[in-house]
Amino acid sequence: MSVLDRYARMAGMSEEAWKRHANPWSVWTRFAAIPLAILAIWSRAWIGWWALLPLALVVLWLWANPHAFPPIDRPVAWSSRGIYGERLWLADRSRMPAGFAVVQRFCTAGALAGLALLVWGLIALMVWPTVFGATLIVYGQLWRIDRLGVFYDQVTSVR
Repeated sequence: MSVLDRYARMAGMSEEAWKRHANPWSVWTRFAAIPLAILAIWSRAWIGWWALLPLALVVLWLWANPHAFPPIDRPVAWSSRGIYGERLWLADRSRMPAGFAVVQRFCTAGALAGLALLVWGLIALMVWPTVFGATLIVYGQLWRIDRLGVFYDQVTSVR
């Protein structure tokens, strides 16, 4: 059993699940769920506790998303290479170039700051921290996917 297969089993994801997770439609519709979740939470100001219904739909979609699209056997798209790179990185972090740890920390710090702003904005129903926080989270995740895609390209070009 390969390192990737062992990780996939530990993560509760089969080989097939990773391939579906890497489908560009899966990646981009997960990103599209972010503003929908924000809108669902914000809607508590208009519809009260009924806001839990659209939020539950978003959570259900995020859970079902990796199973909703066909698998990608050969990652060609930018997003697919990033997800395949994430799988390689999770399986063996020692293969990652030294500078990647710095990028990961930077992305994590930005995402945590973005999360704090997003939570503050959603609690206080303030637009600027909500939008700025969500932007930091999305930008950090896009940068992270990009770096993981570069890692994937480097690893597969060596093989």
